Amino acid sequence: MYDANPIVFVVDDEPAITRALSRLITTFGFQCMTFSSAQEFLQAELPDAPGCLVLDVFLPGLTGLELQQKLAETKLDLPIIFMTAQPEVAISVQAMKAGAIEFLSKPFGEHELLPAIQRGIERHCSSRRRRARLFDLTKRADSLTPREKEVFLLVTRGLLNKQAAAELGIREKTIKVHRAQVMQKMNADSLAELVRMAEQLKGYTTRRI
Repeated sequence: MYDANPIVFVVDDEPAITRALSRLITTFGFQCMTFSSAQEFLQAELPDAPGCLVLDVFLPGLTGLELQQKLAETKLDLPIIFMTAQPEVAISVQAMKAGAIEFLSKPFGEHELLPAIQRGIERHCSSRRRRARLFDLTKRADSLTPREKEVFLLVTRGLLNKQAAAELGIREKTIKVHRAQVMQKMNADSLAELVRMAEQLKGYTTRRI
């Protein structure tokens, strides 16, 4: 079961191919949006839904590989399935190293395309759920006071209340109060869960806590 109705984006400069793929993809039960160029895709306002990109390698203007690079630069982690009528090992290796999930040689059948699309959408669903969890955690971390953030970092690094109190130059009783507030605001049931939250926040805690 997917988080929402998935969308498959198809980018190919041959109208006959985009029409055929659109018909095939809708028979799989997915929505489909088609584009005739990488530039058109980049300019489009994409729906907020899980999906994947079926992308031709040799597009006029901006190529498929160049589009892959631009998407990586913008942090758009849309899984990519490459397709080409002129398969080249070097190009397929480059695409896969850059994160593509499949490289299909035209013509290909639905038995090749469908599993690739399913893998792509499942991967995108997972990354969207991770981002949602991180967003929720950062909101909770933002609700901490400056002192609570200091306590959060110290206790999740393994310091005892007494050690944290000495580190901050305050009473141990005060540390216990702050620690209880941290647990409540972060919605953590145990220290182990709080430590896992700190691990998930990692770079965020370094920059902002």
